[in-house]
Amino acid sequence: MTSGIEFDAAATRRLEAAYLTSDVIGQRLEVLNALEVRPGERVLDIGSGPGLLAEAMAAAVGPDGCVCGIDTSDAMLARARERCEGVAQARFEHADASQLPFPDADFDVAVSTQVYEYVDDMPAALAELARVVRPSGRIAILDTDYDSLVIHTEDPERMRRVLLAWDDHFVHRDLPRALSPLLRDAGFSLRRRRAIPMFNPEYHRDAFSYHLTRLMAAFAAGRRGVTREEADAWLAEFDTLGRRGAYFFSLNRYLFVAERVT
Repeated sequence: MTSGIEFDAAATRRLEAAYLTSDVIGQRLEVLNALEVRPGERVLDIGSGPGLLAEAMAAAVGPDGCVCGIDTSDAMLARARERCEGVAQARFEHADASQLPFPDADFDVAVSTQVYEYVDDMPAALAELARVVRPSGRIAILDTDYDSLVIHTEDPERMRRVLLAWDDHFVHRDLPRALSPLLRDAGFSLRRRRAIPMFNPEYHRDAFSYHLTRLMAAFAAGRRGVTREEADAWLAEFDTLGRRGAYFFSLNRYLFVAERVT
């Protein structure tokens, strides 16, 4: 698995702030409802990040179940362990989505949010997912198509270069378009697919885009000819647009729910 963002403690705090916005809380509830996690089940959270989804699923499985979160970021793992301290049924391990360190058919449920867009070999990664999920086990995958990204700007050329730099941080900018056949080829039967829009017509701290654009500016600075000053100016424009009532941000994420059939 590859990612251009190094999730140190500072980047982990930025991402966690985004995950605590109303937009992402709503997304997390959609994923939880789609998975229908039950008491006593074993759940795998691929790319568990700061542990917010894992914490909720641990409550759903109860003391007789288990939630195992994996991540490649030590800072994320540390935050997840801190969040779930005292929750015996939640544990977290350093592992990669392409090489899952678990026995065959070990889990009833598996979930991955915003992870597979960073994975080079998707057929191999989904084969690993199918291997560790039991027959009839349920999975949910949520990823973004960045061609759906619309951000209003009065400097289109600067926006173009910042977004080009941002593209360097993932492998697949449009993974959801290919995910249905990839899942079928891996032995899954699709049960539900839906778009989850992140729509922010205003700019404030409880908006997902408020925090995402900060991550984007931090990543873009020094790449593709984008200077630190330009990245800061790109970010500052949103404050100006927000005060004028002219801010606009829209981005689509896509949720795929499936069952292992082979």
